[in-house]
Amino acid sequence: MKESAKYAKIVEWSEEDQCFVGSSPGLVYGGCHGQDERAVFDELCQVVEEAILLLQQDGKDLPPPTSGRDYANKMQSVA
Repeated sequence: MKESAKYAKIVEWSEEDQCFVGSSPGLVYGGCHGQDERAVFDELCQVVEEAILLLQQDGKDLPPPTSGRDYANKMQSVA
């Protein structure tokens, strides 16, 4: 399993920016954007991998993983 799989990746529509914005909570905020949702997700996956690589190259600790925390169901209970 890739290290990047341990981090949740979110792509959502931004009314303010009128485009899709990709982020990875705890690792990358507003890391990429565009008009095509799938393209933004693909780019976000690459950005997450690059962010992890840079942190590792700099000898810094990775933030705690965010996947497996069942965000989708938690968000449903808020709505």
